[in-house]
Amino acid sequence: MLLYSLLEGLDIKGLLVFLIVFLLITDFLKNRNPPNFPPGPWALPVVGNVFHIDSKQPHIYLTKLAKVYGNVCSIRLGREKIVLVTGYKMMKEALVTQAENFVDRPPSPMYDKIFYGNGIFMSNGYKWRKQRRFALTTMRNFGLGKKSLESVICEESRFLQEEIEREQGNPFDPHLLLNNSVSNIICFMVFGHRFDYSDQNFQMLLKLLSETLQLEGSIWGQLYEAFPTVMNFLPGRHNEIFRHYKDLSAFVRGELEKHKQDWDPSAPRDYIDSFLAEIERNVHDPEAGFDEFNLIMCALDLFLAGTETTSTTLRWALLYMMKYPDIQEKVQAEIDRVIGQSRQPTMADRADMPYTDAVIHEIQRMGNIVPLNMPRTASNDTTLGGHFLPKGTAIMTNLASVMFDKTVWQTPDTFNPGHFLDSDGKFVRQDAFMPFSAGKRVCLGEQLARMELFLFFVFIFQKFSFSPVQGVELNLEGQIGIILTPVPFKICASLR
Repeated sequence: MLLYSLLEGLDIKGLLVFLIVFLLITDFLKNRNPPNFPPGPWALPVVGNVFHIDSKQPHIYLTKLAKVYGNVCSIRLGREKIVLVTGYKMMKEALVTQAENFVDRPPSPMYDKIFYGNGIFMSNGYKWRKQRRFALTTMRNFGLGKKSLESVICEESRFLQEEIEREQGNPFDPHLLLNNSVSNIICFMVFGHRFDYSDQNFQMLLKLLSETLQLEGSIWGQLYEAFPTVMNFLPGRHNEIFRHYKDLSAFVRGELEKHKQDWDPSAPRDYIDSFLAEIERNVHDPEAGFDEFNLIMCALDLFLAGTETTSTTLRWALLYMMKYPDIQEKVQAEIDRVIGQSRQPTMADRADMPYTDAVIHEIQRMGNIVPLNMPRTASNDTTLGGHFLPKGTAIMTNLASVMFDKTVWQTPDTFNPGHFLDSDGKFVRQDAFMPFSAGKRVCLGEQLARMELFLFFVFIFQKFSFSPVQGVELNLEGQIGIILTPVPFKICASLR
């Protein structure tokens, strides 16, 4: 009655003031941090820090935030609090030392709408363990780490060589060519075949893939993650993400239907065949996730991750080698000395090519294609960096902060292959080199990516020298999506 009498006595202006104050107090009470929770910047009511973040370079903004609030700090995106983990020491503590505490993914409005808790990268618990183990085993069965897969990569390199030669030294954008060549390796393992560079449907699919990853990490993806209920009713490019995923899923569904027509369980040809066999074996274990819908989601995960990441790193490789032609020449000199210009490279050559190996690692460090790791969630109440994190707290590790850590790298902001070489010119691994993340969720395609990067990189620089278009300044800034990609550029390739 007292509240009713109070409201009855207010005019419209007073009522609005009352509602605003009421909402502010409600927001404050609802979003109060527990004792000793990681500190962070003041958050706006309802929206949090969404509009504080630099959507073009979020990793740089978050690194600066750590300098103010410490290597374990927090921000609020809409209703959700996220703890930011910065620097090698704290990242190792979270991902390796406390691996079991931070192995799961938090809820994600965008990915939950797409994957429904399925797939490899966004699933959790028993299903995730079964699917990750199955994917690793199956990839090994179809050549991962073996000479048979080396031959597949070298054969694809020859197709790539033919396409580059067709340009006859004229400027061209290498994006789709590299996407196609790298994608054909994971397609061979998942679908059992490659796609021609002239296949227009596949080219369109690769364009969709690149655009989707860009949109996911854009302001549209961030707004959907923060305000999914509202964004579901609004027009905008976030809707394209879901349309693109439907098209990509339809492509995988088509491959599955083709496999079912001539599937022989006694002679699996690829990942899809092997998964179909697991569906029959696990009919009484539905929690393991061996069903046709999850087959599509897992195959889509492998296709996405196995295409854009490595091809993007190779695009950064072309940019840095054009930016530093003296380093390009040193790489080619080592290739000529160890392999020559006619023999195909093999993984066994890497041990004899420390400079080239160091250059590839420095490209990965400077390219920094995954500056912000996919979020994890605390499975139990825990402490990190002296701060209390209650169960269910989402954390995000800032990989960029490690790749450019001034306490680890001699010249962190300069392209310097010497970061991976000792005084005798021998290759040296660095603990802070974490392009594939770390711990139990370390990228399951790491071994494949390392093989592809070395063989493709050595092959194309064995056959070609690359230079920028005359009069065009190279842009090394990059543009952020889910991964950090180069701004579109053109190159000129001349046969050696």
